[in-house]
Amino acid sequence: MAEERAYLIHPKQIVITLVIAAVTVLFIAFSISYLYNRVQTGIPPVQLPLLFYFNSLILLASSYTLIQAKRAYIEDQTEKYKNLILATIVITLAFLILQILAWQQMRSMNIFVDAANTGSYMYLISATHFLHVIGGLPFLVVFYVNAVRKMKSPVSVLIYFSDLDKKRDLQLLTTYWHYIDILWIYLVLFFLINYWIQ
Repeated sequence: MAEERAYLIHPKQIVITLVIAAVTVLFIAFSISYLYNRVQTGIPPVQLPLLFYFNSLILLASSYTLIQAKRAYIEDQTEKYKNLILATIVITLAFLILQILAWQQMRSMNIFVDAANTGSYMYLISATHFLHVIGGLPFLVVFYVNAVRKMKSPVSVLIYFSDLDKKRDLQLLTTYWHYIDILWIYLVLFFLINYWIQ
């Protein structure tokens, strides 16, 4: 019976797979719609603000700290694990703040949410990504709060690190986080290539 359970896919794995599939379809639809409207209307693409590129580095940094947190979890390094989860939260908040500033940069470049330019797609697509980052943030906070509450004594640390459910949940969160980061890199490259090919 235990062997049968080992081969079953956990419902959370199914959910995260479906979420990633749905988000992928959504962003493919956005990309196709952007290209179709660009070709049909002949409106030139707009240039990305510099903060979009900087935000790519910020998101990659959050992926790195989450990878290191997962490694610290596997190696039973309590303080390092907590600090790296906290660092991921702080870096994510920095990304969100900088993205708001990037939209302000767009407005200062006269790129507005207007049907008459391709900038409206940049707002729509980056805002949708923004919401998906916000969607992952509470899970990071829960991991951090649980670690602070439950990792106080050697026994509680041992119990925490030996919990297979927590290990699986951390793996699923890491998978989602990397996906969101890859999606951002794709979006930046998509808009950049469109700007080059006018």
